[in-house]
Amino acid sequence: MREPAFRTQRVKKNNVRRRLAVFGTLALVLLVCSFFSGRLTPYDPYLQDLGNAKAVPSAAHLLGTDRYGRDMLSRVIAGSRTSIYSTLVLVAVITAAGTAVGVICGWNGKRIDTVLMRISDIFLAFPGLVFALAVAGVLGGGLQNAIIALAAVSWPKYARVARSQTLALKETPFIKAAILSGCGTFRLLVRHILPNIIGPVLVTSVLDIGTMMMELAGLSFLGLGAKPPAAEWGSMMSDTRSLLTTAPWVTLAPGFAIFISVMIFNLLGDTVRDYADPKSRGR
Repeated sequence: MREPAFRTQRVKKNNVRRRLAVFGTLALVLLVCSFFSGRLTPYDPYLQDLGNAKAVPSAAHLLGTDRYGRDMLSRVIAGSRTSIYSTLVLVAVITAAGTAVGVICGWNGKRIDTVLMRISDIFLAFPGLVFALAVAGVLGGGLQNAIIALAAVSWPKYARVARSQTLALKETPFIKAAILSGCGTFRLLVRHILPNIIGPVLVTSVLDIGTMMMELAGLSFLGLGAKPPAAEWGSMMSDTRSLLTTAPWVTLAPGFAIFISVMIFNLLGDTVRDYADPKSRGR
């Protein structure tokens, strides 16, 4: 009975590695293409040609043109850099901030833990996007303010993960041995706590990329993110939604780009989570 079980575990392990390689490669290709988007656009994404406005998809314009005659393929490619890298910056900010808060709360405890965790409870009590809408509205819109708004309401989940992991490590023998050896608090947190909690935090952040991308595009769609004529997928959909019945390709092109990108990052996040599971790695 052991041999079939071992074979099953090995097959699962190989499947997870294969999926990780596939989705990791797709995500990497997406990141590289978006980074060099300025060199990949067949036309100037901001060049207007009113005589060719709302042209249907053709060999000259694979995704057609918008109401100003701008090539939609070029605008979708140009918008990938803003949409994707803005999302990555947002995820990096909330991961760093939430992890720092969680480690401090888990290590120090007492009053600072009580205060910060009650604040996080307040943020978690409201739907994230609704809270972000309120914050972005107060800040006045714009892509930078949209990132700040989402960061302000999205850090608690990382703080919770980091805090729980820190509390568990805090009582382990090797941490107590490090304390007895005279290791300072900062060095203890950086060299012993963070390396041992970074796995679950990174899994959470990778899983959150797709969600943050949709929420950032949602704020832009509602006019609280990137502003026209900036090439950003959510803003492009908002600017062309009135053409959905007459020139649907103008609205569907950036929407399809969001769908593909979110699907790739979500599949990558699920695979990273499976790979981080000791059972999937054969341990």
